[in-house]
Amino acid sequence: MRFVGTPLNQVWIVEVEPVEDGRGFFARTWCTREFAAHGLNPQLAQCNVSWNRAKGTVRGMHYQRPPHEEAKVVRCTRGAIYDVVIDLRPASPSFCAWFGLELSATGRHLVYVPEGCAHGFQTLEDDCEVLYQMTAEHVPAAADGVRWNDPAFGVRWPLPVTLISDKDAGYADFDRARVR
Repeated sequence: MRFVGTPLNQVWIVEVEPVEDGRGFFARTWCTREFAAHGLNPQLAQCNVSWNRAKGTVRGMHYQRPPHEEAKVVRCTRGAIYDVVIDLRPASPSFCAWFGLELSATGRHLVYVPEGCAHGFQTLEDDCEVLYQMTAEHVPAAADGVRWNDPAFGVRWPLPVTLISDKDAGYADFDRARVR
């Protein structure tokens, strides 16, 4: 695995390094020792998958409030998505900044989203599947989010939004006082 920095503090792109032979290839997508060596939370507590029917679907921007923060490692296992991270950590040098990149089944990259950041994505194709590995279990009472189109962040999505949940579309305007 190769860890590539991004403009956001502690947000990493993890590039797999396939070892190929006549059968295809083999590559690691997780190594506790390597994640810890980069100062990243190496604990895995839960893995989830989301399937998304339609191109243009937006899921996010989600996070868990303290003390239930979670880091995520996200990989697109079918299709392609535009993945977005927003830094909501007040002490971070990249507070309120966002970063987006394309993740695809063929590209096989992953993104590491640290605790205290909001995460979401938009599907770039129909029939997309996304795998999440989390460092903490989901706690519904701690679940929160910021709106996908909040002007406080100015995220530029690549496609018109064709489908979004009422909950994700209904988050209030961002208030710096809400995050800790």
